[in-house]
Amino acid sequence: MGLIIDKMVNNNCRLGIWEIEESYDELISDLKLSREEIDKLVSFKNHRRKLEWLSVRVLLNTLTQKNNNIVYNGNRKPFLADKSYHISISHSDHYAAVIISAQNNVGIDIEKIQPKITHIAEKFINRTEFQHIESSNKIYHLYIYWCAKEALYKMFDKKDISFKDNIFIEPFIPKDEGTITGKVKTPEINEKICLNYFHINNYSLVWGYKN
Repeated sequence: MGLIIDKMVNNNCRLGIWEIEESYDELISDLKLSREEIDKLVSFKNHRRKLEWLSVRVLLNTLTQKNNNIVYNGNRKPFLADKSYHISISHSDHYAAVIISAQNNVGIDIEKIQPKITHIAEKFINRTEFQHIESSNKIYHLYIYWCAKEALYKMFDKKDISFKDNIFIEPFIPKDEGTITGKVKTPEINEKICLNYFHINNYSLVWGYKN
């Protein structure tokens, strides 16, 4: 299937979603991988993981219209080696998602919606947030919370941030798409960020950028 969403979300942020239906050979044929990247790819034991890894890079190259080398800092936050864009990447089962910006720190997360999230909700939802969960739409509501906190975690460099204790999402009623407000509060950070979310098939996606 390939690229199913390609959207400019402001003057310098671009969002893309890739539906992974290609074979390993089809995906790798569209890339120019370094020796180090090939070694990393081969190290994955799971075939689905290899497809996700490849599809993220094909999608990123499609959005930027160039070949890219992704590197990581000490917190495993991805960067482009040439620093041409801020990037955030995510993948879940049959979808990969990327957001890029020439100016803003960005964050994105996509997750397949599954009932198992209810078993771990207490690990990332605080008491106030839990009180506002819509019981009739609990699983989807929880996934928006999770994706929002993951997107903010990525946006702020993944450093010493607890989903439950440092990231807070203001109350909202879940819809097919909408905006929510998140806060990140640590001894070093105190910021409020507007996030966007939408539902695609059986997946939840949240993205945002920091001015």
